[in-house]
Amino acid sequence: MFSILRRWGASSSYQRVPGGPEAQKCSPEKSASFFSKMTYSWFSRIIILGYKKPLEREDLFELNESDSSYVICPVFEKQWRKEVLRNQERQKVKASFHKEAHTRKPSLLCALWNTFKFVLIQVALFKVLADILSFTSPLIMKQMIIFCEHRPDFGWSGYGYALALFVVVFLQTLILQQYQRFNILTSAKIKTAVIGLIYKKALFLSNVSRKKFSTGEIINLMSADAQQLMDLTANLNLLWSAPFQILVAVSLLWQELGPAVLAGVAVLVFVIPINALVATRVKKLKKSQTKNKDKQIKLLNEILHGIKILKLYAWEPSYKKKIIEIREQELEIQKSAGYLAVFSMLTLTCIPFLVSLATFGIYFLLDEGNVLTATKVFTSISLFNILRLPLFDLPTVISAVVQARISLGRLEDFLSSEELLPQNIETNYTGDHAIAFTNASFAWDKTGIPVLKDLNIKIPEGALVAVVGQVGSGKSSVLSAILGEMEKLTGVVQRKGSVAYVSQQAWIQNCILQENILFGSIMQKQFYERVLEACALLPDLEQLPNGDQTEIGERGVNISGGQKHRVSLARAVYSRADIYLLDDPLSAVDVHVGKQLFEKVIGSSGILKNKTRILVTHNLTLLPQMDLIIVMGSGRVAQMGTYQELLSKTKNLANLLQVFSEQEKAHALEQVSVINSRTILKDQILEQNDRPSLDQGKQFSMKKEKIPIGGVKFSIILKYLRAFGWLWVWLSMATYLGQNLVGIGQNLWLSAWAKEAKHVSEFTEWKQIRSNNLNIYGLLGLMQGLFVCSGAYVLTRGSLAASRTLHAQLLDNVLHLPLQFFETNPIGQIINRFTKDMFIIDMRFHYYLRTWVNCTLDVIGTVLVIVGALPLFILGVIPLVFLYFTIQRYYVASSRQIRRLAGASRSPIISHFSETLLGVSTIRAFAHEQRFIQQNKEVVNENLVCFYNNVISNRWLSVRLEFLGNLMVFFAALLAVLAGDSIDSAIVGLSISYALNAPWIMSKRPPSQWPHKGVVEFINYQARYRDDLGLALQDITFQTHGEEKIGIVGRTGAGKSTLSNCLFRILERSGGKIIIDGIDISTIGLHDLRGKLNVIPQDPVLFSGTLQMNLDPLDKYSDSELWEVLELCHLKEFVQSLPRKLLHEISEGGENLSVGQRQLICLARALLRKTKILVLDEATASIDFETDNLVQTTIRKEFSDCTILTIAHRLHSVIDSDRVLVLDSGRIIEFETPRNLICQKGLFFAMLTEAGITQDSGTKK
Repeated sequence: MFSILRRWGASSSYQRVPGGPEAQKCSPEKSASFFSKMTYSWFSRIIILGYKKPLEREDLFELNESDSSYVICPVFEKQWRKEVLRNQERQKVKASFHKEAHTRKPSLLCALWNTFKFVLIQVALFKVLADILSFTSPLIMKQMIIFCEHRPDFGWSGYGYALALFVVVFLQTLILQQYQRFNILTSAKIKTAVIGLIYKKALFLSNVSRKKFSTGEIINLMSADAQQLMDLTANLNLLWSAPFQILVAVSLLWQELGPAVLAGVAVLVFVIPINALVATRVKKLKKSQTKNKDKQIKLLNEILHGIKILKLYAWEPSYKKKIIEIREQELEIQKSAGYLAVFSMLTLTCIPFLVSLATFGIYFLLDEGNVLTATKVFTSISLFNILRLPLFDLPTVISAVVQARISLGRLEDFLSSEELLPQNIETNYTGDHAIAFTNASFAWDKTGIPVLKDLNIKIPEGALVAVVGQVGSGKSSVLSAILGEMEKLTGVVQRKGSVAYVSQQAWIQNCILQENILFGSIMQKQFYERVLEACALLPDLEQLPNGDQTEIGERGVNISGGQKHRVSLARAVYSRADIYLLDDPLSAVDVHVGKQLFEKVIGSSGILKNKTRILVTHNLTLLPQMDLIIVMGSGRVAQMGTYQELLSKTKNLANLLQVFSEQEKAHALEQVSVINSRTILKDQILEQNDRPSLDQGKQFSMKKEKIPIGGVKFSIILKYLRAFGWLWVWLSMATYLGQNLVGIGQNLWLSAWAKEAKHVSEFTEWKQIRSNNLNIYGLLGLMQGLFVCSGAYVLTRGSLAASRTLHAQLLDNVLHLPLQFFETNPIGQIINRFTKDMFIIDMRFHYYLRTWVNCTLDVIGTVLVIVGALPLFILGVIPLVFLYFTIQRYYVASSRQIRRLAGASRSPIISHFSETLLGVSTIRAFAHEQRFIQQNKEVVNENLVCFYNNVISNRWLSVRLEFLGNLMVFFAALLAVLAGDSIDSAIVGLSISYALNAPWIMSKRPPSQWPHKGVVEFINYQARYRDDLGLALQDITFQTHGEEKIGIVGRTGAGKSTLSNCLFRILERSGGKIIIDGIDISTIGLHDLRGKLNVIPQDPVLFSGTLQMNLDPLDKYSDSELWEVLELCHLKEFVQSLPRKLLHEISEGGENLSVGQRQLICLARALLRKTKILVLDEATASIDFETDNLVQTTIRKEFSDCTILTIAHRLHSVIDSDRVLVLDSGRIIEFETPRNLICQKGLFFAMLTEAGITQDSGTKK
């Protein structure tokens, strides 16, 4: 029935899912016959297809509906809600009896049981049947040996026993594989359910909970802790099955050896408390290990999100050291766990031997006449072999229980954590105003200091409102309060209608541009095109490789900052909401683009003219256009009213209007009318010079994870073995070979012993012989124990060396990769290498290696022993070996590719999860939580499909290979019957018993004082982002003088930031060179170069840790120097007000500081690192004009002896530069003093005119 592989399941048909251009295969399992289901023949189609060609996702069978995440997650969520309600009732009852009732969290275990109890019971029934059948084989073997000892006249009974043995082991195979299939898939369903619940919870976490659980920790809950629950479920039945098997084995042994078996039981009882102590120690180690993994993933996540900053400041060694420190703590714990595993392996191997030794020894002592016959020996040995499995499994299941208990606690903590309260804001308000605050105070957590105090604001429907104020005054917090993101302490907040939100740091999804704008809404072509035109995105689409179908990278890495904000604004506009909350979206775009956005989108003639718009802005020239102005100060409303009301009432607004330097202040108010005047010059400039805003050469998209094809290269295995250490490799091989040889020797010795028992009457010194036999058997057992212990120790040492080496190489390679790699590869994919893949290297790979070596040696030993006992067996082995390799050849090609597909499908889960956590405020503002939950189900379901196919392919193989093993048992038994009297019963026992058990610095360094002048020279410099793309910079040639202040301007996408990237060699040259103080920067090391340059970047990236660490991660400067730079950055007063001052903990991504404060901290970093060359990359875009003015004054004073290259949207910050470099489409258009450029009336003059800056506005001659 199994002889022709291509016919297995050939009749199985498959259905197609209707709907969709590429319908995918449904699983034909439901329509398959009973026999096909039991043998998994319905899956043969995939195996054969995989042999013919590399499998792709479309080739795999879909899940049964009941196994999909779309069904599993809602059912489990319902049970979890019931458990939460039950827990609340329990707490109420306890509270009525006790004043201080102990708070108990809802039980995740109960919810899981209530969801999956029926399938778990089904799995348990399969396990019971398989266990019962496993004990039937030794009993039939016993009858076989008795038959061979006595040879009755009815020879046909021997054939009956041989056939019965084959039928029993074959049935056991089928039932065991069904058990494995349902068990593993159920464990995967449990993991799916838990991931779904974690994801949903993450969308609703309050700010307090977000501080408690970082992004890295939540990802770890989803990947590591959910996996621990999966591992527990896979081993769950062993909790009762192992004791059941031990009990049955001991009962049957009693029948063979009588009370002597109690000696073996005593050994077992003695070992149990030892295992309990080991399990307790393992639990503590696992708890510590989990904390270390959380730390590592959290830090790694921040490093990957802030990789550009690390490269610009050359901080890679510092952060690499931090990760290595955490990793060393992990490895120390892993080493301790490994040594405990050595002890467990020793006890595990020695227990069956000690049990048999003690049992046989006591058996002789009870009665001197007791003789070990072949029947007793090999029936007992078979039962001891069965006993070995539950004893082997018990430590595994104890470990799984310990780990799962820790994970359950962590998951319950997370799932029981505080959520955002709906009562923070009333959304069913039907009054006259769109938004109303009445005596409202807010904090980021209930017990925290109020951030907003005594707000009384009424915003009419359809009003255009500006929220202005200095850095840290609470402007963005007002929007957060309207969204319900803050904890309301007092008062009332009311909001009418739907909301659209544009965050200060634009959140962009890793999907096509169109999907980013539609954001789940239905496409309405006419309105969509109107939105694109209003948000100045049409010129971009013309240059994108695929227009609006172009994929945008993670966090929008392949578009500029201005483009991100315009896409974010377009998303909000397209949503057609009632209220628009706009958190300074105009600061990151060029002046003329900002004016267009205001006129066509936000202002009184824009698309949103009839909507309620609340605009946080630092552009005070917009204020006359506002219906209402709210001036914030120290978390309170300082002033509120129309523009004219505020001017007539107070000087506060006038104080805020210190927009420009002292010379140009008088012109600021006169020029506000420029916004309304569309001059002919402006129209001409927009028509002729408004270039596509996508940087040339940045036209790349995120790469999908590459799935290898073909076999695992030997070079990869060789790399692991090198990391493992050749000494440990050879010692491992020697110890495992010795272990197997000694094991065979033990059984051969017992066989010889049983032979002697037949001739006991011929020996006058039987007692002495028996004693010698027992001593030699004991010595062989001791040797085996030593080999096992040595093998486990060697494997632990080698695997630790491999883990350390491979992790260090991976980390080193990742940190040294060019920035483009991080822009084109999802962060989830990189994190997956450090989490799941390193977990396999740390914990699984050496186990797989050991299992493979043991299995290979066992098979070879088994065949040799049987052939030695029954030479004719070789005739049966040859066709079995041929079949074995044929099946393996078909299976390996398919299984390998399915495993790779499953591995690749894990990364999107982490990527989508990370992306969601970054944009959770935007998702909640648009009320799109359910849509993202559905997306999570989709990516999880994709992984589940691959996992399902992988499980079935493994079962397909197991059934067929075990069938070959069953044939081996049948041949051995049949040959024993055919041999008649020519073979000894001890040899029969031995052969059947064996058959049943077959299983970055370069050499050239610059001078220490380099650069001493600060002269920067570009000579015919060219650069591109990728070899197959156009030039991003073309023929750039210019030279600065020492200590010169250069302004670099140009429209969005002109190549300004690309120029600064080239200076730091973030982007390598395609031609030409850059010379700094006489040295070609391409001839020195990256760290030498970047360590000598200074930058204040466009994105104010902070890392979790103390404020001191963020300022000085290399720990080079004293506290007094830190306070000095904080004072220069106007942050000293703020930092002194913090409880822990410099040791104030910065939350992940700097979320507990405003964007403006983050940018000032970046300025403080630059002041600390004072070098001869400073690059300001749009560094003051997110701070108010007054603070910007103070910062510019500080920079001019503190960096007066430095060369400064300033890239800026705000032209007033470069108007007093010595010279201005004007870029357009990657070329230098103009390079002169500001005065001369104005006289030339070129592109720079046009940009100044649009910005409302006049000729006498403080320009240098």
